[in-house]
Amino acid sequence: MLVFTAKRVLSGILLLVAVSIGTFFLAHLAISDPTASLLGTTASPAQQAALAEKIGLDRPLLVQFWDWLSHAALLDFGVSWRNFQPVSAQLAIKVPVTLSVVTFATLITAVVGIAFGMITGLRPGTWFDRVIKGISVVLFALPGFWVSLVLVMWLAVQLKWFPAVGYVPPTQSVEGWLRSITLPAISLALGGIVAVAEQLRNAVIAQSRQDWVRTLRSRGLSTARVNLHILRNASPAALTVIALMFVGLLSGAIVVEQIFSLPGLGQLTNQSSQNGDIPMLLGITVISVVFVVLINLLLDLVLGWINPKVRVA
Repeated sequence: MLVFTAKRVLSGILLLVAVSIGTFFLAHLAISDPTASLLGTTASPAQQAALAEKIGLDRPLLVQFWDWLSHAALLDFGVSWRNFQPVSAQLAIKVPVTLSVVTFATLITAVVGIAFGMITGLRPGTWFDRVIKGISVVLFALPGFWVSLVLVMWLAVQLKWFPAVGYVPPTQSVEGWLRSITLPAISLALGGIVAVAEQLRNAVIAQSRQDWVRTLRSRGLSTARVNLHILRNASPAALTVIALMFVGLLSGAIVVEQIFSLPGLGQLTNQSSQNGDIPMLLGITVISVVFVVLINLLLDLVLGWINPKVRVA
């Protein structure tokens, strides 16, 4: 297990380095003159040259890259070109907002998706199975931003169960924090619930038809214990989808945070891309890749625990 874990950690580090290098050069290639975005079109060439010297754009690109990489290895991503505040300090404020919403959405996706998938997989063809399939088709067809707006109008504006916009830190009020992230999390989770339920349903049906299930039942095991064995053998498919959903939700948070006015990474990414703030974009990219690597590592460890054959893959 230690060798298996070491291999996954090493591959994650290599992925992080590769993405960081690629993002750095692609960002400088896409944003050829950040001073124009930062100062506006009315800035004079002298003002642009002064800003370029201040933020280090007058140096060779390889020198800029080595300076950034050597500091980024110590979690120092430099200063934002927009407000000249440390990138790491700003990320420390924004990351918990996005992470809380995405984590809550992933939890909702896992709990509801596994419950629906298990029920429909154990009783395929029933009315409940047909209803879930119908709802799945509708949810896949509806745009995510439209669903978010409907939830705001219904649950926030009309019923007043949740705030329509804004974010409350948990240090200020735990109840207020939960209420402020519930609607955004539900908006992100709806599509994921459908995917997890469908994958688990198909896996449960396939496992239920195996000979070992009939053997367990013939030995007198209770239905609950048999179902637990079925869930364990069918879970890799659902766990893989849940991990992919977490990664996808990080990007989906950009739209949701705009709709609900959440001060997270999505809002910061939108502002930084408009302003050509390359250090901030690089910091956001590195942090996002770290989350992806950690989730994939956790998924591999869980799958290795469930199925020891995975460890030799």
